[in-house]
Amino acid sequence: MRGILRSPKIVAGLLILAFFVVLALFGPLLVGADPTKTNSVGLAGPSAAHWLGTTQSGQDVLAQVVYGARISMGVGVLSAVIATALSIVVGLVGGYVGGVVDEVLSLITNIFLVLPALPLVIVLAGYLPSRGVMSVAAVIAVTGWAWGARVLRAQTLTLRGRDYVQAAKAGGERPWRIVFAEILPVEFPVIATSFLATVLAAILAEAGLSFLGLANLSTVSWGTMLYFAQNNQALLVGAWWWFIPPGLCIALIGAGLGLLNFGIDEIANPRLRTVLPKRARRARRAEVVS
Repeated sequence: MRGILRSPKIVAGLLILAFFVVLALFGPLLVGADPTKTNSVGLAGPSAAHWLGTTQSGQDVLAQVVYGARISMGVGVLSAVIATALSIVVGLVGGYVGGVVDEVLSLITNIFLVLPALPLVIVLAGYLPSRGVMSVAAVIAVTGWAWGARVLRAQTLTLRGRDYVQAAKAGGERPWRIVFAEILPVEFPVIATSFLATVLAAILAEAGLSFLGLANLSTVSWGTMLYFAQNNQALLVGAWWWFIPPGLCIALIGAGLGLLNFGIDEIANPRLRTVLPKRARRARRAEVVS
């Protein structure tokens, strides 16, 4: 835990993510305004009554940003959970069992890796009878699990030959216990980075689908905000307060997830660690003295 808290990248990423988690969970209670309620004050700039202005229909932009955090982050986390679970099952089973099972699972993984993710998401979303949060998350997860499965399979192929795994086999441990008790904990950094990358990809995919009008436009998300801002020519009329807040939220979420991901990589891989300036100076002084 100390190593995690000493990493400035992880601390910065956690602070950014904590802000948006609190915003998604408790923001609607603090804002109070209905994000879908319209009034006669359309395209009003930021003011004391509406801190981030209003849309063309008079809807409060701040309320939409706060409520939209729940949908966008919910889709991201749900997609990442489904995709990570699939990648763990496929990667660990294929890498540990080997043989025909590994060949079949590798073939399926390669097919999904070759297929372009965004066009596939658009095609699948277009045929969805229901475009709720669960449906969109499932579609994004189906197209986003293959990369993690490939990495976990490679890790498992390496780990299954280690001495402690062979000792567990010789001791009569069941295969499922070896996989989940001996191999899986070692792969936690890879799983964590894969999960964070999938959350970011899912948030961007949801925003892209909503921007193209392929998601449920009756729900308020950062993507639907950008969709209606673009359709109502917010950029041309100078209503910057309509499209900049959701775009900025997506960018900040991406920065937070990226910093957290890089920080975990540095802890898991010592070669990526950066030496702090004070430590570097102390190391140089020690070399000069010696």
